[in-house]
Amino acid sequence: MVARAQFAKMNGLGNEIIVADMRGRADRVAPAAAIALNADPATNFDQIMAIHDPKTPGTAYFVEILNSDGSSAQACGNGMRCVVQALAADTGQKVFTFETVAGILNAEEHADGTISVDLGKPRFGWQDIPLAEEFRDTRAIELQIGPIDAPVLHSPSVVSMGNPHAIFWVDEDVWSYDLDKFGPLLENHPIFPERANITIAQVTSPDSMVIRTWERGAGLTRACGSAACAAAVAGARTGRTSRTVRPTAPGGELTVEWRADDHVVLTGPAEWEFSGTFDPATGTWARETESAA
Repeated sequence: MVARAQFAKMNGLGNEIIVADMRGRADRVAPAAAIALNADPATNFDQIMAIHDPKTPGTAYFVEILNSDGSSAQACGNGMRCVVQALAADTGQKVFTFETVAGILNAEEHADGTISVDLGKPRFGWQDIPLAEEFRDTRAIELQIGPIDAPVLHSPSVVSMGNPHAIFWVDEDVWSYDLDKFGPLLENHPIFPERANITIAQVTSPDSMVIRTWERGAGLTRACGSAACAAAVAGARTGRTSRTVRPTAPGGELTVEWRADDHVVLTGPAEWEFSGTFDPATGTWARETESAA
């Protein structure tokens, strides 16, 4: 019988996260377990962050990321903040170096409780995002939703933050767009061979914007850290914003800095909800502790 693993139900600005402690184990969280956990209202989530023993010298842990549909994800900035908070509480450490399928990530918990995650360098080449066909300038590609002579959304900026993102710039309130209708169509558009995260962004000042995101493999989300980073980078790249931006998602505000060394740093909070144990093969679980809040 497979031993049960510890988990913490957390969130990063309402981005629902399960942090699974798989340290010292050879097994992985099965897609079927992710689907089962997501089906339960108590453990419904956007991403599972599974912490494994390190694979590469110089890193503290390897983090595997699963979406709520059981598919794999390359990056999750809000989820990484939850991982840092959980590990900082467990180990007393404040600074970490992680490995994910997207590469090496450095992260730090600050004295005020906020957490910064260095998500590395953005990529803009059409092959790197990836796109199904060549676009020399990915600041705006030919893609639209709606009538050809009056599209509802069009000409998104595309960027990879370790995972593919498309950002549609709008002048109106982001809530005036039916993202739950357009999101699935755009996520699965043939131009995105690995699907894509879809964000609607309204720039409100040179250092602020409002965003809503349809997350690849998870759907509508209250916050998506890598989408906030992608929108901030695309805003600076297209001349809409400065290189330090405060994107506000439905769950709240984050800070994104696109540094001079080309690295993108995401800063924001994380929140613990409850903890328990679960079977990584089936997703059956039991609650252990409740949030004091």
